[in-house]
Amino acid sequence: MNKKLYLPLLLAFMVAFVGCKKMGALSPDYFTVTPNPLEVIGGEVPATITGNFPEKYFKKKATVTVTPYLVYEGGETAGTSYTYQGEKVVGNNQTISYKMGGNITMKTTFKYIPAMRKSDLYLDFTVKSGSKSYQLPRVKVAEGVISTAEICDPNALTPALAADKFQRIIKENYQADIMFLIQQANLRSSELNSNQMKDYQNNVKAAAEAPNKKITGVNISSYASPDGGMELNTKLAQAREDNTTKYLKQQMKKDAVNADLTGEFTAEDWEGFKELVEKSNIQDKDLILRVLSMYKDPEQREREIKNMSSTFKILAEEILPKLRYSRITASIDVIGKSDAEISKLAASDPKSLSVDELLYAATLTNSLSEKESIYKKATEIYPNDYRGYNNVGLICFEKGDINAAENWFNKANKIAPNTPEVQMNLGLIELTKDEFAKAEQAFGKSAGSEGLNEALGVLYLQRGEYAKAARAFGDAKSNNAALAQILTKDYNKAKNTLAGVSEPNATTYYLMAVIGARTNNEKAVTDNLNKAIKLDSNMAKQAATDLEFAKYDISSIAK
Repeated sequence: MNKKLYLPLLLAFMVAFVGCKKMGALSPDYFTVTPNPLEVIGGEVPATITGNFPEKYFKKKATVTVTPYLVYEGGETAGTSYTYQGEKVVGNNQTISYKMGGNITMKTTFKYIPAMRKSDLYLDFTVKSGSKSYQLPRVKVAEGVISTAEICDPNALTPALAADKFQRIIKENYQADIMFLIQQANLRSSELNSNQMKDYQNNVKAAAEAPNKKITGVNISSYASPDGGMELNTKLAQAREDNTTKYLKQQMKKDAVNADLTGEFTAEDWEGFKELVEKSNIQDKDLILRVLSMYKDPEQREREIKNMSSTFKILAEEILPKLRYSRITASIDVIGKSDAEISKLAASDPKSLSVDELLYAATLTNSLSEKESIYKKATEIYPNDYRGYNNVGLICFEKGDINAAENWFNKANKIAPNTPEVQMNLGLIELTKDEFAKAEQAFGKSAGSEGLNEALGVLYLQRGEYAKAARAFGDAKSNNAALAQILTKDYNKAKNTLAGVSEPNATTYYLMAVIGARTNNEKAVTDNLNKAIKLDSNMAKQAATDLEFAKYDISSIAK
């Protein structure tokens, strides 16, 4: 070949070779991940990756697509890809200078799965230059995922009970009024033989004879109308009380009614007067009521009202006669079945019990199977009462049968839509499915339900709103409440919460170990992990891959 031609060709080949030289591997030192290690928040693993391409690195005609990968045993999950371009590339991606290099920021999120606890975050680089593309070596930028938030357990919540209204003792009152003529205190036969008095005497006599009723007392309250002098009215009201008491003592003896008899009298019944005026259709009643409020002295009140001559005539005919009476009130305790009787009948003859007695029977046993059986009987005997269905669902939830629980709660909701306790329980079902929006909607209809605050606390935990969760739990003593406090770094309160858990389990001690790790208390770590694993051997595997304990040697415990 002619030497004159050879030299230019050689130079052209060298330029082409240099121009096609691939971009080299990148060092992990160019990248930073926040947080590191990664952490589960609201069921996801978020990461912010910052980094830079060094000077004289990024080829002017190249585009680089960077994809984060969380790599774990058995698989990997890709995050959001970002594309960057060289200075001579026409496009809308961030341009990186060849001479100066450039800084980048990437935000990505991975849907959490348990395998990610032991994982590595890598960056994958795909370079395209012209029609050619190639891969750069992956770069490891972070290691492991803290999954403490995943300890949150909606299944540990207690559904709302649709309570019975059973009362062992029901209070009853029987009443009768004996009316008097103006300025008289004698008992008239027409009053003593009135239908009201006959009903009163029959009811009291029946109560005295009934084995499940007890007369706790009989009271006589006698009154005079406020249209006479105070001295006269005092004597008159007292005489009415004395005469009524004397008569009633004889009647109680005759009917074999044994009960304490008490009495009192009111000389001028201004309160009764005011009440009757308020309920009346008297044209000037507002004026009368103003007079009552203006004057505190009863005699002055009386004078002012009598000055309204036409109005006073109406009062004398329609209101005042109703204030001359003795009211007799018998107080009765109706005593219900004993616990032993109710339990026996629930097993042998449930149809003989009222719905409230049957629901109450379920509270008399600690056996979940017995409770479930009683509540199912309630649904069969009283199919239109939602409480039996709701409470069967509660038992299924506590037994871990979430599908059955949902079925029973839906039956309760069909009978009594939007009932607070049923709505709360349906919200719990949605929590177990990670259907947070539906759960929140149901909880919004659950005002006043027992356990609602804890349910809201779990909802906020699962959404990653830890401060709101801690406020919702308040002073609740549960594992979930303590977890919220740990995640908000209130370790002293979390420790006190766990100490107050009524029935500590493996999770209780595991959380105590987490607190120990976060407060540099190695003894608390080992002691509590030992307790947790003793109660649940699966905790050993969990602890072995838990980054909370990364700086502690727990190899002898977590086997």
